[in-house]
Amino acid sequence: MDLLLVLTYTAVCIAIFKIFKIPLTKWTVPTAILGGIFIVGALILLMNYNHPYTPFAKEYFVTTPINPAVRGVVISVDVEPNTPIKKGDVLFKIDPTPFQAIVKQKRAALVAAELEVPQLKAAWETALASVSRATADRDRTKSAFDRYEKGRKRGGANSPFTELELDNKRQLYLASEAQLTAVRAEELRVRLAYESNVDGVNTKVAGIQGELEKAQFDLEQTVVKAPADGMVTQMALRPGIVAVPMPLRPLLSFIPDEERVFVGAFWQNSLLRLKEGDEAEVILDGAPGQVFKGKVAKVLPAMAEGEIQSSGALVSSNRLMTRGRALVLIKLEDHEVRTRFPAGVSGHAAIYTEHFAHVSIMRKVLLRMQGWLNYLFH
Repeated sequence: MDLLLVLTYTAVCIAIFKIFKIPLTKWTVPTAILGGIFIVGALILLMNYNHPYTPFAKEYFVTTPINPAVRGVVISVDVEPNTPIKKGDVLFKIDPTPFQAIVKQKRAALVAAELEVPQLKAAWETALASVSRATADRDRTKSAFDRYEKGRKRGGANSPFTELELDNKRQLYLASEAQLTAVRAEELRVRLAYESNVDGVNTKVAGIQGELEKAQFDLEQTVVKAPADGMVTQMALRPGIVAVPMPLRPLLSFIPDEERVFVGAFWQNSLLRLKEGDEAEVILDGAPGQVFKGKVAKVLPAMAEGEIQSSGALVSSNRLMTRGRALVLIKLEDHEVRTRFPAGVSGHAAIYTEHFAHVSIMRKVLLRMQGWLNYLFH
């Protein structure tokens, strides 16, 4: 656009010289040249600081890579490329056979685990009965042993109970005590197995329920659906392709139907006057001669040229020589741009601050002239 301003001044000077028949002398030509340097330089300086312009502008949009959550063979593709679809519409399907088999296995295991719960209760009740029986047997043998021991002590050498009989009663009592300890341990084991719960559900049943839910989730993931309103473009997916849940190889690129934003890269000196809400105008390469109005939505707070990340390599001084441009988001007022032009169109952008309104008029005229030049020479 600076060149356009110079050419415009040159054309005006030539017209003045022709119309008024001003002779080309050593005074008139240098005067026109010096006047042009002063006038054009002042206009460029004022416009660049107060009403910046950039030929580097583009509309950006976000795509969503579609990666399957499970591995399998694609059996059908249910979406048409470049056709608007709604959230939840089916994109493609993966063969569900192996996942259905796993779900059946987990359901069978869950039923078996649920049937084990009353069996554990019955086993616990049996163990309680065994404890009662062993306790009674221990008490009986202990009573007999105590009776023989007292009789042995009272009778002495004339006791009707021999030492062998007393020892037999002692061994029977110790054996019954050991048996009681064993059945109590068994009762504790069965009781813990029966009373082991997670949120009121037996732990084994809860574990298999979790496995079943995971299997059902995997089965549901065999039907891949649109994450939002939008469309799929440049689709090469076909039935028979093996879908693998790897982030490096998405099967589809989904374009959400969200607000697209126009971004312009401006010189850093433009940041002195720019602010959110400033008026902006955009010309698109796809619509030469047509001007679209908008407003500054955001001045991005960072530039990629100044980014560093933690690594084992030192930052080269060559990076300091890359100046970079400030990125400015422009929200266009013409919502038909989203439907009339493909996402990602490029163009030129100019921003009009509240300073030097008469200079902004010049910038608007030059922007429209630039649009017509694009129409003529592109």
